[in-house]
Amino acid sequence: MTRLDSFTVPDFHLPFGNSKHPQAARANAEATTWVVRHELVTDAVEQFAGIGFGHLAGRVSGEVPFEKVVLLAEWMAWSFVLDDQHDHLIRTGELDAWRPVVDTITTYLETGTADGAPARRNPLVSGFIDLCDRILDGMPEGPAARYRAHVPLMLRSLDQEAGNRGAGGRPTVQDYVLMRRHSSQMLPMMDMVEAGLGLDVPQRIHDLPEYRALIASAVDVISWGNDVFSLPKEYSCGDNNNLVSLISSWEGCSLPEAVREVEGRIQARIEEYLAGERLLEETLEARGETDPEVRAAVSRCVRSYEDWIIGADLWQRYECTRYSDERFAAGLESAYTRPGLVSVA
Repeated sequence: MTRLDSFTVPDFHLPFGNSKHPQAARANAEATTWVVRHELVTDAVEQFAGIGFGHLAGRVSGEVPFEKVVLLAEWMAWSFVLDDQHDHLIRTGELDAWRPVVDTITTYLETGTADGAPARRNPLVSGFIDLCDRILDGMPEGPAARYRAHVPLMLRSLDQEAGNRGAGGRPTVQDYVLMRRHSSQMLPMMDMVEAGLGLDVPQRIHDLPEYRALIASAVDVISWGNDVFSLPKEYSCGDNNNLVSLISSWEGCSLPEAVREVEGRIQARIEEYLAGERLLEETLEARGETDPEVRAAVSRCVRSYEDWIIGADLWQRYECTRYSDERFAAGLESAYTRPGLVSVA
C-alpha cells in the first residue's frame, strides 16, 4: 500500500451558514446515558461521548423540538456502535454472528415484531427496537415509508463494505460512491429531520430526478469529506472503503495527492448542488407545483440539506474527538468498543 504521508484536512469552502441547537450538549449527555442504559457501551464512556453525536444532531436539526434532537442523537449514537461492531467482526473474522442481528432488525422494521428471535435480546437489536418505535410514533406517512426503505439499504451497504475488504475487494470509484450514499447512514437521519421539522414532502416530489440528484449531491459532499477526516484510521487498518484510498489506488497517485483530488471533487459537487437547487425550483414551476404548503416544505427540506453539509463539517472539525483519537488514527479499535456485544443474547 502507498505510504500515508502527513496531510492537512482542506477547507472545503462550504457556502452555507449554520446555527446549533442551544441544548446540543445536553442532547449529547442524554444520548450517552441511553447508550449506557442499553449496555451498548460499558467502558470508556467519556471517550464515546466525545464523538459528539448530540452536537451533530443539534447542528442539523434547526428548530426541531428538543426531544426530537435527543432522539436523533440517540439514533446517531446507536449507528456509531453499529458501525464499530461491524468493523470489529470483520477484524476478528466473526461476520457470521452479524446476520442474525441484521435479520432481526429488518424483520422488526417490516412486521413490528421480533418474537422468538434469539437476537431479540441483543443490545443492538433491543436498542434499535426502542428507537424504531419512538421514531415511527407519529411520524408522517412519507418520511416513515422512506425511513423503512432506507434502513435496510443502510444495513445492506455494510455487507458490501465487508465484501470490499475481502479477497475480491477494491471496488471501482463509481461503485464505491453509490454504496457510500447508504453506508454513510445519513438517509434515515434525513428522514428523521424532515419529520422532526413537521414536514412531509410528497413522494411525487421525492421521486423527481432533480430532487433525488440534490439529495445525492448533499450526501456525496458529506461522505467524501468524512473520508478525508477518517483516512488515517481506515488506511491504517487496511480498510479500502474510503474515496481517498481508492483514488490513490486506481490512479496511482500518493495519498496527499488523492486528498487534493477529493477536495476538488467536493468543490465541484458543491457547485452541482447549488445548480441543483435552482434546477429543482425551475422543475417545480414547470410542473405546476404551486401549492404554497408543498413549496414551503420543499424549501425547508432543501435548507436542512445545507445544514447537513456545513453542520457535519463543523462537527468533525471542532466537536468530534473520534477522528483525532490516537487509537482511531492508528487503525485500532476504540477503547469503548465492546468486543462481545454481538454475541450477547
